Amino acid sequence: MSINKNILFSELFKNFLEINKDAEAIIVSDQDGLIISGERRKDVDMELVSIMTAVVNPVIERFRNEFSFKKFGTANFDTEHNRILFISITENITLSLVIENLGSIDKIAPYAYFLAEKVAQILLASEGDLIELSIPNFEYKTEGYYGRDSPSYQIGLESGGTYRFKFIIIGDHEVGKTSILRRFVEGRFLADYRTTIGLNVLSHNFEFFGNEISLFVWDIGAQQYFKRYRKVYYKGAQAAFIVFDLTNKDSYYNLINWFNELNEFREHEISVVIVGNKQDLEQEREIESEEAVTLVEMLSEKYKKKISYIETSALTGENIEEAFGIVAYHFIMLSKESEENNLKSVILREINSILESKNDLSIAFISEDHVNNPGLMLLKEIKDLGPFSKKDKKDREIYKFSNGLILESYNFISMKVSDSDGVFVIFDAKKKDSIDLHWNDIILKLIETLKDNAVILIGIITKEKVNWSKMIGEFDLYTKLEERQISYFIFNLSSEFRLELYEQLNVMFSTIKNL
Repeated sequence: MSINKNILFSELFKNFLEINKDAEAIIVSDQDGLIISGERRKDVDMELVSIMTAVVNPVIERFRNEFSFKKFGTANFDTEHNRILFISITENITLSLVIENLGSIDKIAPYAYFLAEKVAQILLASEGDLIELSIPNFEYKTEGYYGRDSPSYQIGLESGGTYRFKFIIIGDHEVGKTSILRRFVEGRFLADYRTTIGLNVLSHNFEFFGNEISLFVWDIGAQQYFKRYRKVYYKGAQAAFIVFDLTNKDSYYNLINWFNELNEFREHEISVVIVGNKQDLEQEREIESEEAVTLVEMLSEKYKKKISYIETSALTGENIEEAFGIVAYHFIMLSKESEENNLKSVILREINSILESKNDLSIAFISEDHVNNPGLMLLKEIKDLGPFSKKDKKDREIYKFSNGLILESYNFISMKVSDSDGVFVIFDAKKKDSIDLHWNDIILKLIETLKDNAVILIGIITKEKVNWSKMIGEFDLYTKLEERQISYFIFNLSSEFRLELYEQLNVMFSTIKNL
């Protein structure tokens, strides 16, 4: 089935006019002024604009010759009633945008170059090409959904998470950025090179070790002229490829410039992978792997961040999926770190709020080995808890903070919790299908010993597949709990439980605060 380009143009232009209220008309015409396609919002004389396009074309050609690619140029003119922005799509075809006379060229230009790229894709499209016609909002708000790392990334990764993030791909022209994306998204390579006019945006979903990844990919043009617009395109990015050509030393040396630009324009910490493309051209290689790795290590050290390096071939598909796996891994871990830092801040606020209304706050941590209690170790990682003194005894540790916070760690035999406001118990059932009988006795003893309005948290570390309902049903606590004014929470811990522990610590302190 052949592609109906008129339908594609119509949908694209309507989407553009919907998000750009200052735009009144869109016209695609050839060098003689013949209209190929167009859309208008108001009573705009499209033929007049098309004639102007033909008149302006020599000017655009002069502009175009100033660019290194010699394939496009741009110009804008003000008339009595409108402003008109011209962008050449090819040597013979021009996109014209009619804008309200008070409309801002600088505001609409980033969208216009995106539109020009989409127009070029439609004009050159063949059967089977994937063209996304939606217009992104460049006031992009970051939206990372926390969920749950590759053979080498596996440490710290959990499955079952959903992640959605904006991903940008930058680097010199002709290094293969668009080819990498097409290989990944469409599974094919196109030999005909065409410069990305300004911006290409597409979306792609894939699975990564049991996690659902949704990428909104922004393929950004390399032209120096567009640097001022790239700032707009970078907005909200959460991950990036910086691509260079292994057969082109200049593109390698420019990595530093691209990295500095990324740092200049980024709004927050983002995941970065440096990609050496055209691995298949081994006889033409100018940059050896060791040299690139050394540069990446230098950047990682200088900027105190983890930057990965991988070599790919868009032609053969070598390491393309692995490259996207690495950037997904980095984003997941960065998301977890951000989520963890947010939880730490919340917990610190809860602790400070409790201590504003009482002189001290005592929390007991109980596990089989009091020296290696994970709950206590994670809580101590929170900055700004203040200075503390530590007492080590054979069967316990005690930390007394200057603000009145007291943290105590016990094993199952030595626990002394009568003055505790909260108790955090962890049982290890990684090799079990049921609870140990004495675990129930331990909790019953705590219920009997604790003061009223205390909080008990019970975390059970389980193996991957366990009958959780059956396991917690083996505790016989409810009769004893009804006799006491004690809040009780029991939860399942996976083997990678840092965030889960912070979440449960937050539950504990929030409950203590509200009792």
